[in-house]
Amino acid sequence: MENKAHAMVAGAFVLVVTALLAVLAIWLMRDNTQRDLYEMSTSEIISGLQPQAPVRFRGVQVGKVELIGFDSKIKGNVLVRVSIDRGAPVTKSVFATVASQGVTGLGFIQLDDNGTSTERLVPNDDDPPRIPLKPGGLDKLLKQGERIFDQVEQASTSLNKLLSDENQKSINTAVSQLGEAAGSLNRVAKGLEPTVAGLPALSRDASATFRSIQKTSDQLGVTASRLNEKGGPIDKLAEGGAALAAGVETFSAATLPKLGEVADETARTMRQLRRTVSAVDDNPQSLIFGNGPVLPGPGEPGFSAAGAKK
Repeated sequence: MENKAHAMVAGAFVLVVTALLAVLAIWLMRDNTQRDLYEMSTSEIISGLQPQAPVRFRGVQVGKVELIGFDSKIKGNVLVRVSIDRGAPVTKSVFATVASQGVTGLGFIQLDDNGTSTERLVPNDDDPPRIPLKPGGLDKLLKQGERIFDQVEQASTSLNKLLSDENQKSINTAVSQLGEAAGSLNRVAKGLEPTVAGLPALSRDASATFRSIQKTSDQLGVTASRLNEKGGPIDKLAEGGAALAAGVETFSAATLPKLGEVADETARTMRQLRRTVSAVDDNPQSLIFGNGPVLPGPGEPGFSAAGAKK
C-alpha cells in the first residue's frame, strides 16, 4: 500500500513538471509582434514556397507566409497571404518576388521598393491590400529556357552546315593558301635583311643631321635674341627711323615754306632783270643819258609816225 502511494506521488510530480515545461515552452515561443495581413496574386509558378515561409524586406525578416491557395477574385491565379510587421516600411511602391534559400531550394517572399512612392500601404485585415508579385530570377530563367533551347538548336544546325564536307575542303584550301602566303612573307623578309641591317647607320646619320639642325636653330634663336634685345641693331634702327621721320616733319613744316618764299622772290627779281635788259637793249643810250621822256603813242598829242620809226 505504501509502495502504491509513493508511485502515485512520483507520477503526479512527473505530470506537474511536464505541464510546467510545456507552459514554459509556450511562454518562451510566444510572439507578441503586431503584424498586418497583405495578399499577393500571381499566375506564375511558386514551387518551393510553403506556409510559414519567411518574408524578408531586402534581406531582413519582417514576417511569414500565412496561407497559400487559389485566388477567388482572379480565376486561375495563386493567392499568397502574408503577415508583415507593422514597423516594416511597406509603401505603395513595394513589390514582391519568390526567391530560394541557398542549396535547400526552399522558397521565401522577398520584398523590395523601387522608391517611386513614400505613401504607406494602409492595412486592412478584413480585406487585405495586395502587393504586386513579380517573376523571380528562376521564373525568368524557366521562361527563357525554351527560347534558349531553340537558339542552341539553331546554333547546332549552323555548326553542322559549317562542318560539311564542302566547307572543310574550302577551309583546307584556305589553310594551304595561308601557308603559301607565309612562305612568301618569309622570302620577302629575307630580301629585306640587308636593308634592315643598314637601318642603324641610317638612323645614326639622321640623328647627326637632326642635332646639326637643332644647333643651327639654337644659333638662330640666339642671333634673333641679340637683334631684338634693348639697344640692339633693330632697336637702334627704330630710333634712327624715328629721328629721320622727325627731321622730315620739321623740314616740311619750317624749311619748305621759306624755300617757297625765296623762290617767289627770285622769280620776281628775274622778271625785273629781264625787263631791265630789254629796256637797255631797246635804248642803250639810257645807260648814259637816262630813259628821257616817254614818246607819245598812237592817238596821243605829238605822236609822229616818222619819229616812231626813228
